Amino acid sequence: MFGRFRFLNPFPLVDRELELVAPSHLLVDGMLATLRHPLTQELEPEVAAMSRGQVLEFLAQMDGGRQPADLMLGRVPSYQFWMLWNDGSGDRPRVVGSVALRIGDTPDIVQYIGHVGYNVFPPARGHHFAERATRLILPLAKAHNVRPVWITCNPTNIASRRTIERLGATFVDVVPLPHNHLLRQRGETEKNRYRIDL
Repeated sequence: MFGRFRFLNPFPLVDRELELVAPSHLLVDGMLATLRHPLTQELEPEVAAMSRGQVLEFLAQMDGGRQPADLMLGRVPSYQFWMLWNDGSGDRPRVVGSVALRIGDTPDIVQYIGHVGYNVFPPARGHHFAERATRLILPLAKAHNVRPVWITCNPTNIASRRTIERLGATFVDVVPLPHNHLLRQRGETEKNRYRIDL
């Protein structure tokens, strides 16, 4: 199914002061600083609890931000990017979030997970980074012939719903998560489904 799949080089991915980069060992300290920020600890305690070892383990699974398919795990090829923000302070750009692009149309992606997933850490919210990062990777989705692009979110996540609406996505429906789904085991119960026609 993915035997002939080839990753592309999408860089540079820049929108003014926001840049998407491949996750890197050079950015681990910056990522940990963001995870240890009081707002991240307050609003996303599970994410804030990630250790250096867990971040390094994540990097070991990503070859320059690329994760190959694993049919045994039901995983499609994917790109992972970290968001860097040059806030104009003169300091080094900060790691403020991540965005992923999954290449494939499995039932799990189309129904529940989506082709695009993003997270902006609490200290950097309010700058439309999720929307801007998604716009930066949509040409990559188009280059891989991902049509339509599916994006999902929890119905109660108002910020994510607004992000998706600003992207011009069309709301399709709300679907319940199967009882044995990993997201259901994390406490989620439903997903709003949206499509972007490239």
